[in-house]
Amino acid sequence: MPHYSGPLLTRPVAESLLAARDAGAAEWSGSLDLGFSAGVASLRADAWQWRDRSYPYPHKLKDRTIYVWDDGAFEPAARFSGSLIKLVPTEWGAPTFEIDGIKMLPTSKESPFEDARRKVALVEPRGKAVLDTCGGLGYFAACCLEAGAAHIRSFEKNHDVLWLRTLNPWSPDPDAPAGGGRLQLAHADVSEAIAQVADASMDVALHDPPRFGIAGELYSQAFYGQLARVLRRGGRLFHYTGSPNKLTSGRDVPREVARRLETAGFKAQLALDGVLAQRR
Repeated sequence: MPHYSGPLLTRPVAESLLAARDAGAAEWSGSLDLGFSAGVASLRADAWQWRDRSYPYPHKLKDRTIYVWDDGAFEPAARFSGSLIKLVPTEWGAPTFEIDGIKMLPTSKESPFEDARRKVALVEPRGKAVLDTCGGLGYFAACCLEAGAAHIRSFEKNHDVLWLRTLNPWSPDPDAPAGGGRLQLAHADVSEAIAQVADASMDVALHDPPRFGIAGELYSQAFYGQLARVLRRGGRLFHYTGSPNKLTSGRDVPREVARRLETAGFKAQLALDGVLAQRR
């Protein structure tokens, strides 16, 4: 799908545009792409202009919502097709997303993009073939491209999440010249598609599945066996787990995952908010 190139508005940005107009300013400086870049908008009484196109001043925007220009109006970056999937602004610029109100990326302490960068650094992807199992907004893939990965094979099951990626300037575009064709993104369920990945063809794997209650198959011994099959000996894996249910049930998901990975043929240790493992 082609990537969106229009403005992305949040309530604070819209209020800033209106305040600048009301103060009599001819121009407004700031970011209209969630902090990815800075720019200048020309202000008139009834409209503002950015990248040679005019837009009306939006009013009554909601908090925690990102708006895109669609068919003559600013509309929320959200879809409902069984579940409500929504792009959500953060104080860091790079957005997160929610499915039925559940935040899918950590944002409390740092940007989700910086969080991804720290995790990618653990697997050292420079010059390597990378398997990105659950692509999401593509922050793992973007950081792998930035770190010099040779090739990234990424899967994302949810069509609406792929749509959110086309709106998000922080999400890498597989067709962008800057990527040099190194990112291959497939709309597919990795629990099934991984069977088509050749034995020992990957140097690195990044596994950021939804929580266990939604996608238990991605925490299964069978799937971990597939990860071991496609990784070369010595290949590294980072598996995000978080710590779900630890306070309420006493269940220690990271240690459960580490034990299953050991059984599958990895040497595993807890790292950050997940498990870092190496193929034996």
